[in-house]
Amino acid sequence: MATASNGDRATKTKEPKTRGEAGTRSKVLRTVRLRGLTDIMFCRYPGDNDTKLEPWQKLYLAGEEGRTICLPSVNIMSFLSAQNTDSAPKRLLDSRKYKVFCQSCASFVSIEPRMIPFLRDDRPVTFGRLVNDTDVESGVYIDRSVARLEKGIPNPQVRPVLPLPWELEFTLTLLPNRFLQEQQLLNVFTEGMIALGLGTWRGRFGKAEVVLWE
Repeated sequence: MATASNGDRATKTKEPKTRGEAGTRSKVLRTVRLRGLTDIMFCRYPGDNDTKLEPWQKLYLAGEEGRTICLPSVNIMSFLSAQNTDSAPKRLLDSRKYKVFCQSCASFVSIEPRMIPFLRDDRPVTFGRLVNDTDVESGVYIDRSVARLEKGIPNPQVRPVLPLPWELEFTLTLLPNRFLQEQQLLNVFTEGMIALGLGTWRGRFGKAEVVLWE
């Protein structure tokens, strides 16, 4: 009977996500899949404050025909590393620790592809056209909520929303470093998806659960 060599055994043994020391010794590559728990809202910025977008133009669309609804990977990186706006570390970690965590994610974590397609039944979700504020093909609908600015000044918002069910799948890379372990990243990622989520109006929209991390 053939037996694995020491080298083979080392290759086949999965490295633990938590070690006694801080940081990660070698590059970690994971396939991550998220499953939506709430509808997700979008509000793509046009690049300046003067350009006005139609509601459907606030979606992130990509693919060969420009109809696949996507989430930019930078949205997830902001979820992990933003310090000046709400993020998972800022929401969940001690005020003395979250900045180091955010900086570590910005320095040592990357996510691909650049535009991550939304999936439904393992197929990309494609946008058709809005009729009476609803797209039959994707289920996208328009939310017309009124936010309140300082002193109660109304600020009407018109934004597209993708309803459940939806999933996202992407590749996450954690580079060798002295500050961030994979288990720490997984814990904040998992809890943050419940507490905060992705997209616009996070907390009310865009919540998800991690169903794959391997």
